[in-house]
Amino acid sequence: MNVICPTCRKNGAWFEASFGPFCSERCKLVDLGKWFNAEHMISEPLSAEHLEEYEFLENSPELDQPEN
Repeated sequence: MNVICPTCRKNGAWFEASFGPFCSERCKLVDLGKWFNAEHMISEPLSAEHLEEYEFLENSPELDQPEN
């Protein structure tokens, strides 16, 4: 399955490689650096209210599959 590398936006079967979802170790490290420099951040902690809209979902293997 092809995915887009979150760093360089190249399309490929990156989950088949050892750096998935990134296309290379370089892209993986660039992304990690952005987390360390606070360029990426989680805006607020998750609370129970954030998850209420998903309570109706049943356990299913399809839930763990990425969307196409």
